[in-house]
Amino acid sequence: MTSTPHYRELRTELESLTTEAFRPELAEIDRLPTLEIARLMNAEDSTVPAAVAERLPQIAAAIDAVAERMARGGRLVYAGAGTAGRLGVLDASECPPTFNTRPSQVVGLIAGGPPAMVTSVEGAEDSKELAAEALDALGLTPDDTVVGVSASGRTPYAIGAVEHARALGALTIGLSCNANSTLAAAAEHGIEVVVGPELLTGSTRLKAGTAQKLVLNMLSTITMIRLGKTYGNLMVDVRASNDKLHARSRRIVALATGAADDEIERALTAADGEVKTAILTLLADTDARTATRLLKQSDGHLRTALERAGD
Repeated sequence: MTSTPHYRELRTELESLTTEAFRPELAEIDRLPTLEIARLMNAEDSTVPAAVAERLPQIAAAIDAVAERMARGGRLVYAGAGTAGRLGVLDASECPPTFNTRPSQVVGLIAGGPPAMVTSVEGAEDSKELAAEALDALGLTPDDTVVGVSASGRTPYAIGAVEHARALGALTIGLSCNANSTLAAAAEHGIEVVVGPELLTGSTRLKAGTAQKLVLNMLSTITMIRLGKTYGNLMVDVRASNDKLHARSRRIVALATGAADDEIERALTAADGEVKTAILTLLADTDARTATRLLKQSDGHLRTALERAGD
């Protein structure tokens, strides 16, 4: 049983965090009309992009470091508890269909494991050891990146993940929403997006969660751009796993090449459905086998493959 003094110490620590601050001016928010509460919440949310903008240099530096390692075969691993952990799992799970990454390339770890996605797992977020065990199960290498995510910046699971990863030589990033956080200090790249107190005291799934989602969007998306997963702003590595994505694949090929529908169908069939390969066959007027070889020689970068085809 945890002692009362420990709870007092923890309470004092929470009271010192910006994300946990109480706002007296909102003490009677429950008495306001619904539309007024919605306006207040919308106004609060509108401040988040500006807070993220203040940290763009740190975010960009972290992305370049991630991309360098992933180009060598490294993985991107998110680690967090509660909302922060769920956001990491969400971002990781959307990379395979969007960028045709392997499920093992971008991984989301949440304190308490998969059951914690929908229910609270008691005590999991307080364990640095659980984070180390989860990373060891992945067989972490120096080419990998671990991103600890925590609104407070004090969550032991996220801090433990970063500390363990750094000890193993992996790149580490600490994403939090409080200044001078323990998490940022533990990581090589600290990103502290200070969004201020929440509309509901301590409900960090709100502004803090939105800020974390925006930053994770940048980390994964811009890293994939750097890795050649796009051609301009087209998702040329999209994996067509349903009817919508099959239609999107054909639209992407059309936008990139201006080819007629029958040409697009022939190119995609010859390329086994690989959008990037189909585009290269059409733009370089070559066959699918040659396009595949050029893309392999270009590490999957379509622009580079097009330049090679023109030499």
